[in-house]
Amino acid sequence: MNGTDGRSRARRSYDTVAEEYRERIGDELAHKPLDRALLAALAEQAADGPVADLGCGPGHVTAWLAARGVRAVGIDLSPGMVALARREHPAADFREGDLLRLPAADGEFAAVVALYSVIHLTPDELGAAFGEMRRVLRPSGRALVAFHTGQETRRVTRWWGREVDVDFHFHEAATVSAALAGAGFVTEARMERAPYPQEAETRRVYVLARVSGA
Repeated sequence: MNGTDGRSRARRSYDTVAEEYRERIGDELAHKPLDRALLAALAEQAADGPVADLGCGPGHVTAWLAARGVRAVGIDLSPGMVALARREHPAADFREGDLLRLPAADGEFAAVVALYSVIHLTPDELGAAFGEMRRVLRPSGRALVAFHTGQETRRVTRWWGREVDVDFHFHEAATVSAALAGAGFVTEARMERAPYPQEAETRRVYVLARVSGA
């Protein structure tokens, strides 16, 4: 199946589980000290510029940034998630949009965050997604990307008791770094961690990158 089909299935699946997702995942940053530290570092590097939270889900990361004075904008593929995020966090800005066609102007953001949103893209789609990130970033822009590492694709058809149809693509760190480089980024840091006790048993990778020449 092509990438467009995969993203359409992901959109429908996240619409289906939106409320349950918020209840289970909406406070996850309270239990993720590394994520909080990396988000704080990225916000500092954004130097008071706006930050896009790509694949924002119910908006908890967007809201965390906004609560710390960041002008944060959440973007998600799922209309259900966007509606939920607007309801739960009315002071923040949320938009519906695709990682491959971001609803943002050229150079609109000082930084972008993509926490586990590229897992719904095939390896062949990463370059285009990172190209879009580069387009919406300023010349001094930064990016934080997190993903499950590996080579497998997991097809999920049942999620929290609901029928869904969504693919989770694991990515090798070298593949992601190469796609970022091809899109005009330089990797500044890369780290891998084991799952926290309440997480799925997968290893996670974080990549901090900046626009080449910044």
